[in-house]
Amino acid sequence: MENVSDVVKLESLKSLQSTISKLENALFQMTQKGANITLVKKRLKAVYIGLDMLDNVWNQKPHHYTLEDLVEARNVLTGLFPSIEKVYAKLKDGSAQRTLLTRRMKALELAVQAIDDQLANK
Repeated sequence: MENVSDVVKLESLKSLQSTISKLENALFQMTQKGANITLVKKRLKAVYIGLDMLDNVWNQKPHHYTLEDLVEARNVLTGLFPSIEKVYAKLKDGSAQRTLLTRRMKALELAVQAIDDQLANK
């Protein structure tokens, strides 16, 4: 795992927590409408795992995930990058949305690195 400043660590943890909140809200609304929630549930679980892996690496907090959980989370998180990059390209330089999306991308990249490190040690 790359060396990360305390500021980037804090921003990454906050970004993933924000992403979890957004996904939980989406899950609730979609459930109310009777929409298919499979994808949102997979993404929510993957972001939870990513957050826990960063907590594991940076704060030595234990985790309870299986090898299969980690592999699936990694695949889901990396699958988010193309759509995030498309949205990012449409945003104006210096906009608040672009700043937030930059932080989200960095957080997801770090989460994938933490999962990769965990997988390498299993």
